[in-house]
Amino acid sequence: MGNTHHAIDYIELGATDLPTSRAFYETAFGWNFNDYGPEYAGIRAVEGDREVGGLTTLRAPGTAGPLVLLYSRDLDASVGAVERAGGVISSGPYDFPGGRRFTFLDPSGNELGVWSDA
Repeated sequence: MGNTHHAIDYIELGATDLPTSRAFYETAFGWNFNDYGPEYAGIRAVEGDREVGGLTTLRAPGTAGPLVLLYSRDLDASVGAVERAGGVISSGPYDFPGGRRFTFLDPSGNELGVWSDA
């Protein structure tokens, strides 16, 4: 898969504790990582060898930036996975014109969302 002009290509999330953040995303969503040392872990794409983002201790986490949304085939199962992994649901799940979604805070305080069209 190649890169697409003007499309979101890579997302970096700040992490206060890299091992804790990595374990959260591995447990909640099954993400895999490339390790680059104590300050950075690259997020591997679901398919292929490409990276789609990273976790870094060099950027402060927070909720004031853009909202990154993940897709889910089973929103209720994703809510449970986030909670079991140590995340905090910050809103929802709620209906919106395209389906349902919720937002959550990861262990470092980053806010992300998950949506489903079902």
